[in-house]
Amino acid sequence: MRVFSTSYTFDYSWNEVSTGNWRKYCPWNKSSSHVIAVDTLSRHVDPNTGILCTERLITCHQPAPAFVTTILGGQCTTYSYEKSYVDPANKKVTMCSSNMTWNNLISVRETVVYEPDTDASEPGHERTKFEQEARIIALCGGWQRMKAKIEEASLERFRENAKRGREGFEAVLEMSRRVFGEEKEREAQSREKAEA
Repeated sequence: MRVFSTSYTFDYSWNEVSTGNWRKYCPWNKSSSHVIAVDTLSRHVDPNTGILCTERLITCHQPAPAFVTTILGGQCTTYSYEKSYVDPANKKVTMCSSNMTWNNLISVRETVVYEPDTDASEPGHERTKFEQEARIIALCGGWQRMKAKIEEASLERFRENAKRGREGFEAVLEMSRRVFGEEKEREAQSREKAEA
């Protein structure tokens, strides 16, 4: 088993990050061109806790490492299942995802958490802590060298994608702040004109 773990502080409030999360794979994110589709399978709010629970299927187009395509064929379309929980009362987003493609060969389980970073925030300037962990386990029994090679290649691919993903999400957050800030300004100006 290989474990990837990282943390980062976004210079955006939890409200911005938790709402921006739904736009993570939009055209503003130049780093997510490999994401073909994001399909919402279910979404509901727990009436007792107020937690929004969403299940999504994420479809990507990215080539597998050459040694994997040699063994299994050249499938480039991959699927991941994601379940997320948005807890507005405690200001916490938790996302759990797992691979569906080649899940008989490898298990990739990722958990992402977004919470206010109270240590890095200042009055009037909130920041959000991002924590990400992935556990990668090759499931091809008995072939220790093959398992190690698959886990290492998958860990490296995950590390590269995580860096690009964070950078792309940062661009989405920046664009969201600008666009929604401009919209708020237009609305304020319209109200002022209407009141005058």
